Amino acid sequence: MVKDKKEEIPKKKKGLAAFLKKRAPFYLAAIALIIISAQGILSEKNLESSLPEFSAEEQNVVDILMKYDGGNGGYTMMNAITNQIEEEYSDEKVFDHRKTVVEMSVSSINSDEHSVDLNFKSHKGEMNFNWNVNSVTKKITSDNPESKHLIDVVDFYD
Repeated sequence: MVKDKKEEIPKKKKGLAAFLKKRAPFYLAAIALIIISAQGILSEKNLESSLPEFSAEEQNVVDILMKYDGGNGGYTMMNAITNQIEEEYSDEKVFDHRKTVVEMSVSSINSDEHSVDLNFKSHKGEMNFNWNVNSVTKKITSDNPESKHLIDVVDFYD
């Protein structure tokens, strides 16, 4: 019995599995590069992501302050603070700088009144904002000229 030469030669693997098996390391490397580059874009820092964690009561006070829109709707205190910082540091991404620190503290004046202090420190300088927030009436007053300016910007925004 003579075997045919065709039977002795192993058949080549065909199909998608063989194709992927050969090229799997290249595809995994490409996927890893895409994920790494997308992570930088998706995790871009801003003021909101830089704020510290608060207790439930303190977070309520911070929310009242940051969502304050002066009755005009749309332009909030968070927008005003962010714009103020961006104007000061217009030529760079200041939140991505390693020396940038955002400190925010909430202290109780009485059962309804709270003092909110926001200190923004960067490699070029410092900005300090102080507000008094009434958690019942949701009225916000300022303790310094920079904070008063931001309240005015929000109140008179068109």
